[in-house]
Parts: sequence; structure tokens; C-alpha cells
Amino acid sequence: MLQKIVCVTLPGLAPFEFGVICEVFGIDRSVHGGPAFDFHVVAAEPGPIRTKIGFDIVVHDDLAAAADADLIAIPAYAIGVAIDPRVLQVVRDAEARGAWVLSVCSGAFVLAEAGILDGRRSTTHWMYTEALARAYPNTTVDPDVLFVEDNHVVTGAGTAAGIDAALHIVRKELGATVANVIARRMVVPPQRDGGQSQYIEASVVDCQDESFAAVTEWMLRHLDQELPVDLLARKSLMSPRTFARRFRAEIGTTPTRWLNRQRLLRAQELLEDSSSSLEEIAIDTGFGGAAVMRHHFLQVLQTTPTAYRRAFGPRKAG
Repeated sequence: MLQKIVCVTLPGLAPFEFGVICEVFGIDRSVHGGPAFDFHVVAAEPGPIRTKIGFDIVVHDDLAAAADADLIAIPAYAIGVAIDPRVLQVVRDAEARGAWVLSVCSGAFVLAEAGILDGRRSTTHWMYTEALARAYPNTTVDPDVLFVEDNHVVTGAGTAAGIDAALHIVRKELGATVANVIARRMVVPPQRDGGQSQYIEASVVDCQDESFAAVTEWMLRHLDQELPVDLLARKSLMSPRTFARRFRAEIGTTPTRWLNRQRLLRAQELLEDSSSSLEEIAIDTGFGGAAVMRHHFLQVLQTTPTAYRRAFGPRKAG
């Protein structure tokens, strides 16, 4: 049963992510049919804890309260700050006894440093996914999702995705009705559709090889056309096999996957800024039809074009 919750604070604490954990687990909701958790905020060294914003919070309890916690929660912190070995041991002990362990945003780096993400899937804020994967290659980092649960270890993506991750644990332990009570009090949806891919900015292609810079720029200008590897290879004066191999080495993915991702990004822009129909957008971006575009949205972004436009599209004047 999920009853005792311990939130471990670290120097460089992110106030919003800390607040998310406090809001979900730290407030008595029993008057509305929700839970009243036994909630503790602790630190390796009690006293003032400096936040990323520059102000302090004062923590009174040390790590002793974590010894029998049902959930250890690690909010985001300033990456690069040294992690007290005692905090890492608290995380390891919790995982070893089968307790829940939750990280929000950059808190995933604490779990990874403790070693409990080895052999597990994980996520973090999309700005940090590459750094997490590079620093801790034994975890499989998913950059597209709002949270990952892998055998009682839950890693949440950036900022507000901590709400999704925390409510997921409540739902798993106490049921949908209890999770809905908390969500309603927080004025948030009890379960969001989609993943953090929806919020990732389009990245500029940085190619050291000028030939690939030229061909990727040309591909972006002709997204509405069929662009088979044979055609792209001819434009680059290479054989298809050599082109595919060198493209992957230079760009980091296959030509087809890169092209589909660019088409998705362009479709997202059109859904946000234009009044074109889904069919028109699908044709303009090279998907050929709305059904194919919907398939790619669901596969990569975990949402539909219609839902994406509803969330991010232009608002009509009232």
C-alpha cells in the first residue's frame, strides 16, 4: 500500500518539480475522498537548501525517514551538483526492497548515478535525454514519452510531466478514482495523451560534410515529393548503399527516418499555424493522405493530428 512518501531534496533544487511532488503527495485530500499520505521532505544535511532560482527552502528532517518509505521521490536539480553518497544509498535501498522510486525531470540522473536504471528504460526532459544516454549507457532512454515505469522505478520527463508520472503511481497503487480526485483538485487531466515529442523544438541539422548539408536542405524544400534513397544518392553522386551508410554516420539515423521526422515537424507547424485541412497538410508534407499522417503521429508523438491541432492550433476569436 502506498502510504509513506519521502521527497529527497538536493542542492540546486527546481522549485516547480519539487512543488509537483508536494502537491500530489503532500496535501490531505481525505475530505474529498482522496488520500492523506504520510509525507516527508528530507535532506542529507538538514537546513537551508538553495534552489536553482536562488532562494532557499529550509528542510528539517534528515534521511532517516526514508528507511521504510513506500515511495522515494527525487525532484529535478541542477545537473552537475555533486550528489551525496547517502542519497544514492537511499535510492538503492528503496529499489532493493521493492519500494517505488520516482524522479522528475533531471532527477533521473540521480537514479542513474545510483545504478538503479541499469538494464531499465528511462526518460528525462527532452533537453537532457542525449546527455543521460551518453553518461549512463546501461539505461535505454526514451526521449518521446511523458514518463516511463520499469518495475516500480518511474522516471518522468520535463517539468509538468512529473504530474503525469506521480498520478500514474497513485493510479497503479490506489486506483483511478483516487488519482482522479487528486487531478481534479489540481485542475489537470488525470491522464494526458501523447508524449514529450510534441513539445520538442525542431533542431537544425549540423552537418560537417557539405554534401549532406546540401542534400538535407534540398530534402526540406521538397518534402511534398517522393524522395527515395536512389534519388537522394544520385543527387549526392553516391551509390544508394554508400549514401545510406554515410547518411547514418553523419546524421545519426537513416534517410527514411530523418525524412519522416522532418515531415512530422512540418505537419506540426501547419497544424499550429494554418487552417488547412488534414488531407491538405498530409499532401503538402509528403505523407500522401491523412490516414498515413495519422499513423506517423500516433507512432512517434503518441497523439493524433486532430488532438494535436486542438491542443496547439490557432484559437478562433470568440
